[in-house]
Amino acid sequence: AETKAPAPAPAPAPKVAGEVVPMSRMRKAISNAMTAAKPGVPHIYVTAEIDMGAAMALRTQIAESGAGKISVNDMVVKASAKALTKFPAINSSFAQTADGQPGIVTHAPINVSVAVATDNGLMAVVVRDTDKKSIGTVGSEVREMAGRARDGKTKQNDLEGATFQTSNLGMFDVVEFVSIITVPQAASLAVGAVREIPVVRGGEIKIGQIMNVTLSVDHRVADGAIAAQFLQELRRLLEAPMSLLV
Repeated sequence: AETKAPAPAPAPAPKVAGEVVPMSRMRKAISNAMTAAKPGVPHIYVTAEIDMGAAMALRTQIAESGAGKISVNDMVVKASAKALTKFPAINSSFAQTADGQPGIVTHAPINVSVAVATDNGLMAVVVRDTDKKSIGTVGSEVREMAGRARDGKTKQNDLEGATFQTSNLGMFDVVEFVSIITVPQAASLAVGAVREIPVVRGGEIKIGQIMNVTLSVDHRVADGAIAAQFLQELRRLLEAPMSLLV
């Protein structure tokens, strides 16, 4: 019988000069998760520009009315959840069937996670049933869980059950980046800053408020065309933001 060659061992960490400081438990967990995801998951990346002019105006209108404040991130999280209802392939996971064959699980709940930077590393807090909650509730839940994460008081339930991930570096004036998918999720949305830049509308140059987003997708689960259509729907929702309030 033919024998298969053993799988190659993982490459050892390179030797570097200087003192090696052990990773914290959180950093080690992040390292293990990302190492498992990047080589094992065939990523594809699709980027889109979104005109955030109407969304920014709505934020101002809500704040001035005394109805509270909503952030750009709240809008992105809520819009992502609504878009996922139309593209369930993005709200899925690669899995194996009972007989060990490759398969796909499409998740019924839409649980969007939000990456939160803490002193101990990156944590992703989860808003459960995001599509069924108001944008105000989404925002308050994210802020509450993010506060617990930064204070080191995270509850286990805060971190479990995500079916889709968002990561926003806009507050650091980052224009565009790509994020690594967190297994077993099949997609992650990277959100850049809202920038005032010249745009052409109706043959005239005007100042637009533009935000770049990049969707990372597990190519085993969905193709680039589905990823592009998801971003089209996300753009439609954010450029007509009143739809996020219903």
